Amino acid sequence: MMKNLRYSTTIKARPLLYLEMKKAATLVVEGNILEQVKKLILEENIYQVKTESRKKEFASIVSSRLQVLDGFLMKQLVYGDVETSKLIVLYTIIKTDRLFYEFMDEVIKDKYMLRDFLLADKDFNIFFLRKREQSDVVAGWKDYTFYKLQQVFIRILFEVGILKNQKGERDINVPFLSNDVKQHLKEIGDGAFVTLLVGETV
Repeated sequence: MMKNLRYSTTIKARPLLYLEMKKAATLVVEGNILEQVKKLILEENIYQVKTESRKKEFASIVSSRLQVLDGFLMKQLVYGDVETSKLIVLYTIIKTDRLFYEFMDEVIKDKYMLRDFLLADKDFNIFFLRKREQSDVVAGWKDYTFYKLQQVFIRILFEVGILKNQKGERDINVPFLSNDVKQHLKEIGDGAFVTLLVGETV
């Protein structure tokens, strides 16, 4: 499903950014096109970041993630309940980062399906080892890169409510996703992503 995306480690510097995504989505819902939002991030520093490089990074991250949302999902991100809103941001990350997509598909989805509600370090170790065996690109990454990727994956899953804690054997929680969003994802051909987000088949 995501084979057209290259493996990348950029997610290490790109956490959930929920509030930033919601602010940008609000601007779009209010009538701005994505290019205008990008311009506001760069020229008016709407996120109050200190460096030019950080502004450019935010503009790139937010615009690339928002591009995968249609009007309905954009409005649900802005006006929906907090849990659903955060899961929509998670959906944008899954759609734009191949390694994270495969982690959700091969690890978290299996945890949901098997009702194995613990995420341990060994789950990451097995996943990353498998990716190293499957991809020359991933095989070339340093051990520290995998350590940082694990940290970021955990932080993202904790912030959206899939993980209850960030240390040791982490308890997995099934978060709430509104029925309207589930149905919409099914209608646009993304029903498989509902399974990744909340473990339900639609």
